[in-house]
Amino acid sequence: MPPRASTDIVDLRSDTVTRPTPEMRRAMAEAEVGDDGYGEDPTVNALEERYASLVGKEAGLYVPSGTMANQIAVRVLGTPGTAVVAGARQHVVAFEAGAAARNAGIQFHTLDDELGILDPPSVSYALSLREYHQPEVSLVCVENTHMASGGVPWPLDVLAALVAAAPGVPVHMDGARLFNAAVATGVSPAVAAGPATTVMSCLSKGLCAPVGSVLAGPAAVIEQGRVERKRLGGAMRQAGIIAAAGLVALCSMVDRLAEDHRRARRLAEAVAERWPASGLDPEAVRTNLVVFPSARPVALVDHLASHGVLVGLLAPGVVRLVTHHDVDDAGIERALVAIAKAP
Repeated sequence: MPPRASTDIVDLRSDTVTRPTPEMRRAMAEAEVGDDGYGEDPTVNALEERYASLVGKEAGLYVPSGTMANQIAVRVLGTPGTAVVAGARQHVVAFEAGAAARNAGIQFHTLDDELGILDPPSVSYALSLREYHQPEVSLVCVENTHMASGGVPWPLDVLAALVAAAPGVPVHMDGARLFNAAVATGVSPAVAAGPATTVMSCLSKGLCAPVGSVLAGPAAVIEQGRVERKRLGGAMRQAGIIAAAGLVALCSMVDRLAEDHRRARRLAEAVAERWPASGLDPEAVRTNLVVFPSARPVALVDHLASHGVLVGLLAPGVVRLVTHHDVDDAGIERALVAIAKAP
């Protein structure tokens, strides 16, 4: 069995680098499979049902990636020639290679999301622009947790106010790290995603599955989503082999996310101590993401790499550290020493 992580590298670039646990590997090897194109893979069906139940939706759809889940939601809920309201730094806007414009024929009406949330009155204003010959809004997208702001969970009252500000307009929640939000806030995924029409979560980030995301929502929407999945080339056959790892992820990897959050807070404290001018408030780091500005980002990345610590840049001058299952306390200690020595 391969080791959990290299003893030479502390990889904080992303929680996508996690490797499947021994339990996942066993489940994959023993998975009962069928042809999912015919709806006959029992393990895929179990995963879709499990996720839908956890997030309080009627049906689920297993897809290869979070990006595909978001794109399916935009294609099904959005309308070509209309606007989709979203934060300027949300994944669906900034990190999916412009896919929504190409795949769904929509344009984004972007709002300020510096604090990780969207201002409900600004959403209402975007909808009102239809009366002034601007594109009608067919969909609102939110991201929970909001990655670019440092893994900020959405407050329930703000999400409720946003939905109220967009009556009759569907809301899609990019919940790639929804389970991080649930653990950090103590709010169940079903309650956190309750106001949204559809929600998706990644199994391959903090939950450690090797591949896959699940989209959930009303049964009719998900049925149309199956058609769009096929159009996008995402239909799979004996996918139970990988879905089995996703089931393990949902059943046994959620509660341990609290460990990642604790370790991220330690990193944030070290960053705030080393660079007080960064403005990073460790108390605001509630999940597994530490995002902060750096005057010398490339030099910092190189310095940390020279100490066996890998980190990434989110944008020009913005550094991101991500904790996950494959970085333990010893790895965090190593990163803390490297940060303290950074130029």
